Amino acid sequence: MIHKCGLTLGKYAPLHKGHQWVIETALAEMDEVVVMIYDCPEVTAIPLTVRANWLRKIYPQIQVIEAWDGPLEVGYTPEIKKKHEDYILKQLESKKITHFYCSEFYGEHVSQALGAVNRLIDCDRKTFPISGTQVRRDTYVFREHLHPDVYRDLITNVVFLGAPSTGKTTIASQLATEYNTVWMPEYGREYWEKHQINRRLTLFQLVEIAKGHLEGEEALLLQANQYLFTDTNALTTYQFSLYYHKTVAPELIELAHQAMSRYDLVFICDTDIPYDDTWDRSGEANRSIFKKQIENDLIVRKIPFFRLNGDLNTRIIFVKKVLSHYQKYGNLGELFFQKNI
Repeated sequence: MIHKCGLTLGKYAPLHKGHQWVIETALAEMDEVVVMIYDCPEVTAIPLTVRANWLRKIYPQIQVIEAWDGPLEVGYTPEIKKKHEDYILKQLESKKITHFYCSEFYGEHVSQALGAVNRLIDCDRKTFPISGTQVRRDTYVFREHLHPDVYRDLITNVVFLGAPSTGKTTIASQLATEYNTVWMPEYGREYWEKHQINRRLTLFQLVEIAKGHLEGEEALLLQANQYLFTDTNALTTYQFSLYYHKTVAPELIELAHQAMSRYDLVFICDTDIPYDDTWDRSGEANRSIFKKQIENDLIVRKIPFFRLNGDLNTRIIFVKKVLSHYQKYGNLGELFFQKNI
């Protein structure tokens, strides 16, 4: 019996349900499926590694080939077609392809070069009326056409850190309103009010706070419109654990470690605004110390951050300036050297 091996390819910038329909049709019909994904910095800033990992995570049974140096020419001349065909054959390394799956015009000439069946899928886009261009133009509008793992990776997660009473909640909520998106409140505050005994929580309860906050973030990432504004994270809970217990539970250490690469932009709020001395806070002196501890932790962990000073309006204006220059998956280092920030 002939071993049926299907190939499909594309930029997947980003991967959407139309792409998935092609892949899933191949999986249903083939013994083996190979997906070739191209680097395309001229089309999207999303790194090839990120896009390839979507494929691997959603479809662990497929073989993914990362095409880092594919031809850039676009067109239907014999010369351009041959460049693409030669490149595909080279990447396959003599693997025998029996069926070529796609929904594009190039299906005919690529399948001929492969000596494979030309398996066209949904060419008129009636099953899934969507394209990568549409998604790139307005991701939020077309989010229903994206797998959750893809959509969450397109959201810019902005976190505000700092001591109590430094404006984190106000800034996050106001920015969410202005940008027509959602924000993640500090889960620890709600948890503390329900479970504290003599103004204290156990090591286990601090782990529960970090986990609960993370679960809330994950849910909101799927509802967010370009940005999710987050009030504190596991790094804050880590510092509270050190403050109250002089130690940190292993699970909380790991959650704090994960926070190092979880957020796209980190802002730390300074203490140069009036202190709101409510019963659940430990005092203005502790506020200053806590801010220094968080800042030092960020430096030690080599996490880039912006400081927010001045009144709340000044802080919000500064954040908006940073956002206006920031590009998801861009080089954050270049942003720090923008003269107008």
